[in-house]
Order: sequence, then C-alpha cells, then structure tokens
Amino acid sequence: MNKTSQIPSKIIALLLSCAIFFISCDDDLTAMNAADKKINFPSQIIYDANIIQRDSGLIKMRATAPLIEKFELIDTPYVVARKGINIQYFDKKNPKQPGTITAKYAKMTELKNFYEAKGNVKVVTSEGQTFLMETIFWDRKKKEIYTSDTVYVTDKDGSTLVATQGMRAKDDFSEYTFYNNSGDISTKKIPESEK
Repeated sequence: MNKTSQIPSKIIALLLSCAIFFISCDDDLTAMNAADKKINFPSQIIYDANIIQRDSGLIKMRATAPLIEKFELIDTPYVVARKGINIQYFDKKNPKQPGTITAKYAKMTELKNFYEAKGNVKVVTSEGQTFLMETIFWDRKKKEIYTSDTVYVTDKDGSTLVATQGMRAKDDFSEYTFYNNSGDISTKKIPESEK
C-alpha cells in the first residue's frame, strides 16, 4: 500500500514543476510583448498641432502639423510628424520675415538634439533663398544642416544652382558648401575684380 501512495506524489511533483516552468515562460513572453508595445506606442499624441516657441517674449519658432506623436518610453525618445510639418523660424538677421521649412515627414530625437525631414523638403530663408531636396538633417549641437541628396537652390534674383551630391551649411544659412554643383548665377553677385 505504501508503493501506490508514492506514485501519485511523484506525478504531482512532476506536474507542479512543469506548471511552474510554463508559467514562468509565459511571464517572460508577456514582459517581452509589453516592452515591444512601449517602443511602438506613442506616449503623447497631438492632432492639428500649433506649437509656438518663445524666447524672452519673442517668437522664435512656430510649427503646425496635422499629427505629432511623442515616443518617450524608450531609451532614445523622439517626436515624429508622420503627416507633414510646416515650420516658421525667426532669426536675428531678419526678425520680421520668418524663414520656413516644410516636409512630408519630420523626426526630432530629443537627447541627441538631432532633426531630420523627408519628402519634398522645402527651406525658404528669411533672405528669400529657396532650397529644395528630398531629405535634410540638422545637428543642433554642431549647428549644422546637411544632405547628400540633390539640392535645387533658387535665389530671390532668379539665380539657380543644382548641387547633385548634396550640401553642408551652418544652421542659419550664413555659410554653405555645395557638392558637384552647376547653375545660372547672377553676375551682379560676382565682385568686379573677378569679372
């Protein structure tokens, strides 16, 4: 009679250990799925956004977008405008006339202070220059804007320039370098000594 009572206890112990194993595996999968959902789920959503940034009472930037999503529950938080963005920025050179940036997509990585825009990117400076390209990157720490895409530049006097291998510029467009460029530049801009 002792042998028959020992068999069920061994089976019960085996079943309990299997149950604990499967429950712990299920908990691990649940934790992994929750981590995946944090990555793919925005913590904040703004519809029809109209954001104004001020410094000492003066407007520095105004941004509008149909949708802005903020992902902050990850190691490198970012903000994305998937449905396009329109930004007006005001600088010291021409505080009454803003420059503009428009794009079909924009992403801002907050910790790195790094921005990117994609899809029919158009930058119009406060001085009237227009830059067209497919993508552009802005490193705010280095105060530098760059792209390796073809850039089409039109000045307010009608001069045109095409840089087929991109450009690099200061973020206020006071200096820039174009790579592999050609165009129709106004002779009024060339100093007399060089004509």
